[in-house]
Amino acid sequence: MKFLDLFQKESSKRRKKQPNIIVCGDVNIAHTPQDIHDPKGNAKSSGFLPEEREWLSEFLNKGWVDTFRYLYPDKQEYSWWTFRAGARAKNKGWRIDYFFVTEELKKNVKSHSIFRDKPFSDHAPS
Repeated sequence: MKFLDLFQKESSKRRKKQPNIIVCGDVNIAHTPQDIHDPKGNAKSSGFLPEEREWLSEFLNKGWVDTFRYLYPDKQEYSWWTFRAGARAKNKGWRIDYFFVTEELKKNVKSHSIFRDKPFSDHAPS
């Protein structure tokens, strides 16, 4: 959580200087129950803990936009699957990889795809 707090502080500082920013990467947090295949079973799992999800909510409330959720508020897709138990084939995954844009850029977001059929790692490229 310390890194996340430092990241939020630094990103807020940078936004004051440059309002048009894109941040992308593996955040390792499934934000909402629709971002994880088994929210009840993973309620105490790292990556879906209440404090991690709260951090992501606070980050978004500070003027950042989750581009996937902005375009597809009800879609349930994942960007990561464990290599165990055939999770990818069964689509038992988590959406933990994100593209965030500043509020000022959201009008420019036209699409966001997760290419789950390109298995070169346990993550799907976006």
